[in-house]
Amino acid sequence: MSISMRLSRGGSKKRPYYKIVVANSRAPRDGKYLEQIGTYNPLLAKDSGERVKINEERAKHWLSVGAQPTDRVARFLDAAGLKERKATVNPKKGEPGEKAKERAEEKAAKIAEAEEAAKAAAEAPAAEEAPAEEAAAEQAEG
Repeated sequence: MSISMRLSRGGSKKRPYYKIVVANSRAPRDGKYLEQIGTYNPLLAKDSGERVKINEERAKHWLSVGAQPTDRVARFLDAAGLKERKATVNPKKGEPGEKAKERAEEKAAKIAEAEEAAKAAAEAPAAEEAPAEEAAAEQAEG
């Protein structure tokens, strides 16, 4: 018999309230369970201490005898410091697609061209002003 630590839903329609239970993995979600080890109320604020309550001693016991927590319960146990959750590593998930990469390259090229044009425009008036200043200086002397 494999044992799982999971959520069992209670509460009325659109007002969920969950029990954190230890149950046979083949038992229905809201069916028979071996022991209730905590509660979870998703309607409370995330920083509320009453949102997730876990009996840490019983959770440690069930983990020691081989109970497998579901993803959500594993997150709660990790937050309580009872079980370290293994990281899901998918390095390509955050990477943009091919078309997005092409658009980014085109945008970078346009920005580079605009910067070069701005530099050229900034240098050209400076070159024109120098002879004008020299001419003004000659007229002032003469």
